[in-house]
Amino acid sequence: MAEFKLDGRMKVKTLKDNFKKNFGSTLRVYKSVTCKGAMADDDATLASLRAEGAKGGELTVGGNLRVGNFEKKIAELYGIGVQVANADNSALADNEATLVAAGK
Repeated sequence: MAEFKLDGRMKVKTLKDNFKKNFGSTLRVYKSVTCKGAMADDDATLASLRAEGAKGGELTVGGNLRVGNFEKKIAELYGIGVQVANADNSALADNEATLVAAGK
């Protein structure tokens, strides 16, 4: 089963690349938890984007995790917004789909 770990030292580009490699879908990473406004810089680390009050830490992401739950976990840990999109980044994935299913 596809899975990977992420932590605050990981760069946005690495996170997006690992996500694509493991699940086949595209990950959009934003500077704010609301997913409005600017996209996060690919060279920024997750810790550098972390909102005040967000706890940070490590997370293991497995393919059977639902899209909506993954997006919530990232918001809780780092205080940043992420959206899972289909493989060609043309539409957002259903929040009830698993991460593996979202990439198909």
